[in-house]
Amino acid sequence: MRRFLFAAVLAAALAGCQTPPTTDAPIDDKSSTAGAAGASTSGAGGDRVTGITTGSGAGSGALPPELRDPNNILSKRSIYFDFDSFVVREEFKPVVEAHAKFLTRYRNTKMTIQGNTDERGSREYNIALGQKRADAVKRMLVLLGATEVQVETVSFGKEKPKNAGHDEGAWAENRRDDILYVGE
Repeated sequence: MRRFLFAAVLAAALAGCQTPPTTDAPIDDKSSTAGAAGASTSGAGGDRVTGITTGSGAGSGALPPELRDPNNILSKRSIYFDFDSFVVREEFKPVVEAHAKFLTRYRNTKMTIQGNTDERGSREYNIALGQKRADAVKRMLVLLGATEVQVETVSFGKEKPKNAGHDEGAWAENRRDDILYVGE
């Protein structure tokens, strides 16, 4: 009798660990600026509204065209910083706000923020500063409505310069965060 009771409890516990099937109906977002992307397109790993890849693999879903439209603020993917600073400059706050709204609207979308620095300073210092820059933008995104799981951060320090020059103009281009959406 004990063995039967143990087996029944174990089976019930294992059954409770299974993920229940989803009954979510596709969402029809008529206010979408993505045009045809507002139609339901449920695909493996994709958002039901846009087909946006949710992290399982690049290229398995299409990203909305608004992310690539050069006239849309969402096409701006770099946030620049002052020397030795990880404070988001005033002029880049609207860019961060736009990406936060986008992430709030498309909850299955994920991004990576890559923190970068100029070549001055030690490798260790620049890795730490790049991480602080990426984390600062992530904090803003989360405060504006994105979720923690939507945003990953990584620091490249001085290892991934945008401009290979060795003057203030080049350094200013290299002190940045780059935003990359999963699926690009």
